[in-house]
Amino acid sequence: MQASQPSNVSTAETARPPVARNWLWKPWYAKLWWAAIPVYWTGAVASLKVPALAEFYTSALAGYLNMLFFPPTALLVLGFGFVKAWLDRPLSGEPLSDEEIGELEQMRMEDEHWERLGRPHWSVDIYDPRSGGLYIGNPLSLQHPGRRD
Repeated sequence: MQASQPSNVSTAETARPPVARNWLWKPWYAKLWWAAIPVYWTGAVASLKVPALAEFYTSALAGYLNMLFFPPTALLVLGFGFVKAWLDRPLSGEPLSDEEIGELEQMRMEDEHWERLGRPHWSVDIYDPRSGGLYIGNPLSLQHPGRRD
């Protein structure tokens, strides 16, 4: 029995990075939204000369529609899917070395140690001298009892 796919092709080579146009333009609702934006703003410009349109474009509903048809709003909302896919993409490149994995595990263990103690991290603990200017014993600290302003 033969395999339908050659096994020597790596998944990193076949996986393509996400393309923004697949979220920003290809869906029907994205095309509709991008097409409606210039139509809405053309009406807003025409409302400067046409009193009937001016009444609508000065209403509260038009204020909400201004936000809906503001191009960065469309970019932000439609771009959420792209950003999620981009962050979830498989990373290519060399795997971590044993030394890097050991460093990451050590950092995780140190963080867990501080979390278990119920104390804040040393860099933000006013009672830990390693926190620099935040340390209450530092005469330059705003929390120092002898400080006078």
